[in-house]
Amino acid sequence: MAVEIKLPELGENITSGTLARLLVKEGDHIKKDQPLIELETDKAVVEVPSSHSGVVTRIAVKEGESINVGQTILLLEAAGSPAPKPIQPEAAGSKMELKTEKTAAEPKISQEKTVSPAISDAKVSWMFTLPELGENVLTGTVSKILVSTGEAVSKGQSVLELETEKAVIEIPVDFPGTIKKILINEGEVIKIGQNILEILTSAEAGIPSKIAAEISSKPELPPFEPTSMVTGKKEEELGGMQTVKPELMSRRPDEPAPAAPAVRRFAREIGVDVQQVAGSGSGGRISIEDVKNYARSAGSQQAVSREILKGVETEELPDFTRWGEVERQPMSKVREKTARHLSYAWATIPHVTQFDKADITDLEQLRQRFSKPVEAAGGKLTITVILLKIIAVALKRFPQFNASVDMDRYEIIYKKYINIGVAADTDRGLLVPVIKQVDSKNLTQLSSELTELAQKARDRKLTLEEMQGGNFSISNLGGIGGTGFSPVVNSPEVAILGVSRSEMQQVYKDGEYRSRLMLPLSLSYDHRLIDGADAARFLRWVAESMEQPFRILLEL
Repeated sequence: MAVEIKLPELGENITSGTLARLLVKEGDHIKKDQPLIELETDKAVVEVPSSHSGVVTRIAVKEGESINVGQTILLLEAAGSPAPKPIQPEAAGSKMELKTEKTAAEPKISQEKTVSPAISDAKVSWMFTLPELGENVLTGTVSKILVSTGEAVSKGQSVLELETEKAVIEIPVDFPGTIKKILINEGEVIKIGQNILEILTSAEAGIPSKIAAEISSKPELPPFEPTSMVTGKKEEELGGMQTVKPELMSRRPDEPAPAAPAVRRFAREIGVDVQQVAGSGSGGRISIEDVKNYARSAGSQQAVSREILKGVETEELPDFTRWGEVERQPMSKVREKTARHLSYAWATIPHVTQFDKADITDLEQLRQRFSKPVEAAGGKLTITVILLKIIAVALKRFPQFNASVDMDRYEIIYKKYINIGVAADTDRGLLVPVIKQVDSKNLTQLSSELTELAQKARDRKLTLEEMQGGNFSISNLGGIGGTGFSPVVNSPEVAILGVSRSEMQQVYKDGEYRSRLMLPLSLSYDHRLIDGADAARFLRWVAESMEQPFRILLEL
């Protein structure tokens, strides 16, 4: 049996990645769970294993190519299976319309149903439409058409290159045949569900001569005209921001939205997730008007956000070549993700930074004294490791720092677990591995785990799970230098601790000036949840815990 191995779900908000390395080739015998490819996402490099055993018959991707979740990686002849059967249209996976060569009228077919025409010969014509490309990707620009009229194509063959806002991807066909007509042009912007090609195929290729199905008509969609989202007559007619009746929100998150194909299509065309729309009809049935009202309400919120952030709107870059030679280089996936995430965090979180210093003279002596036993266990007793333990206790004393803000529901989410991320400087950019359950581990265990994660970050071996679930972050730049800095809060966390280089300073203590080793600390926090006095207390408690190491034992 022929099996398609597709790119599985990789983690929350991960929809695509770049194929870094192919680990198999055509003709290889592979086992279940054997790694097939190395995939670089915007968070880590991960190995993708096979879900079946068998022989590789065709590899559908290339190194350096961007591939999406659900995209076919390779074809496999499963071990011990009979010869593959012809492909049935139900397994094709595309939204297609069927018409015959001999029928005079060609009925329109809804996206969820097919037609049952009278087919007297084996030749049928299928409409291949642009499939779903990924979360929130609704359109793309045709950068290159890879086939021509009259050309024979096989299942899985790429027929065009499409440029989206995320990547340039190749679109493969889901069934074999001959290109009868190309319905798009290079440079054209096309939508999900739009007809791309008309392909002539035959029953011998796996297309049945008869399909039993019900014909449904598509009502003509009324035009949707954007209106003023913040003020004006339209908003008055709608009663301002639209509120959702509680009885309309009883639908489970995994339950399909009750909407007709025409309503789904309309929602997709204007960029609305129909799953988020509450229906006003019987049983919560969603109408086109419901979608419009939801879009206006969402648009109002976006317009308000734009008003708030008007001062940080993007500006066009000048032509730098006017003043000399330049070189453009694309961002790496990690750098691109970092840029987008921190831009979002900075724009949505009201940042404030609190500064303090800790006298670590005594702590440094203890650190050096007990470093060798920790090194013997495979770790390294650093200031960062000690801070992990101190912060774990601090998050219990100050629970508002171990929380997240849900502005959609105006709720505070308090977490009952202690996971702390530690920023790591790598050749690919900033990575933040997360140490889980910090409060349940001793310093030796934390030292070993942090050393291991830091090495994996440098070797590009971090998994997605090892970079998720953080409640608080620590960024230590002391090894590089500097006297202080303001770190950006790693959303959806609400605080981050910055650590700079310690230095000997003259400190007035016990009636005289003494040379003490002082460590600069900076705490950036989300002012929506944390007040300045709370931040000052939190950071002072951390500093005093470093100055009096025995104190922390009283809190464990």
